Amino acid sequence: MALATLVAALAFHIDQPAYAYLDPGTGSMILQLILGGTAGLLIVGKLYWHRLKEFFGISSAEATANEKTADPDAD
Repeated sequence: MALATLVAALAFHIDQPAYAYLDPGTGSMILQLILGGTAGLLIVGKLYWHRLKEFFGISSAEATANEKTADPDAD
């Protein structure tokens, strides 16, 4: 355990230059990825909204009225 801690401490203290560069387009690409993912999730949610409501047991007044008119002998 002590050896692993010593190796980790030495690894974090050895610095070398990275020579890395992020151009301004990188931020734009990240923002586009986030917005596109959010839009995709919203579209999927809209497509499966009825199934999601059934899964969580949420029913609307319209659906309840349709069920009552479809089977009048249910009461």
